[in-house]
Amino acid sequence: MNRRLLSAIAAGVLAILGAVLLVSYVNNADSRAMANMDPIEVLVVSAPIAQGTPAEEAAASVTTERLPKAAIGPDPIRSLAEVAGRVAATDLQPGEQVLGARFVTRQSMERFGGIPAPEGYHSVTISLDAPRIVGGTITPGDKVGVFVTLGDQTHLVLHNIAVTRVQGGLGATQPNQGTENPDAAPVPDGGAMITMALTAQQAETIVFAAENGSIWLSIEDPTTPKDGTRVVNPGNFF
Repeated sequence: MNRRLLSAIAAGVLAILGAVLLVSYVNNADSRAMANMDPIEVLVVSAPIAQGTPAEEAAASVTTERLPKAAIGPDPIRSLAEVAGRVAATDLQPGEQVLGARFVTRQSMERFGGIPAPEGYHSVTISLDAPRIVGGTITPGDKVGVFVTLGDQTHLVLHNIAVTRVQGGLGATQPNQGTENPDAAPVPDGGAMITMALTAQQAETIVFAAENGSIWLSIEDPTTPKDGTRVVNPGNFF
């Protein structure tokens, strides 16, 4: 092997060694710089989180990262357990920090326009008198049954429909001061507009009923039976 070839090999080895040392120095410099910045572990959004998503369902959409203290926003979240029971107040995008202010109680969202409808659903609003909405006590988040009367026939046509917004009605029950029974629930003044999350077929049913008949809503819970209903008319009422 001649001297020129040996020199070329040696130069190549030195170049590789120099590159390795440079990368190592840069990485160590970054680590030293990060250490001097008082890094803090916080949650960062890794996949889009839609408004209204419960904190408990966002675990797959966040990751833990170490960021310089100076870059940390107010009220940083290190674990979703810190905001358990809350929902995303707005859409969260990848790369942004998960801050406490980004998650609020569902009740606070209800005060500011209701809760979002599931993706792919229609939001349909109907206006009803207080007796038709359980005395005006229906609130966002309730699941309702929909009774429709057309002509001389009545039927429970829809079950477990999510209410997403209520305009009017009672809101939070407050004692009636200065009355004979101050603990009695207040009497609603007028009715309310009820917005519901509906599939296309359900939306057609609701709109047709509102245009051509009358509607009553009931509050349902997960144990409410779905069977045993019938179309009630003068022939079978008794």
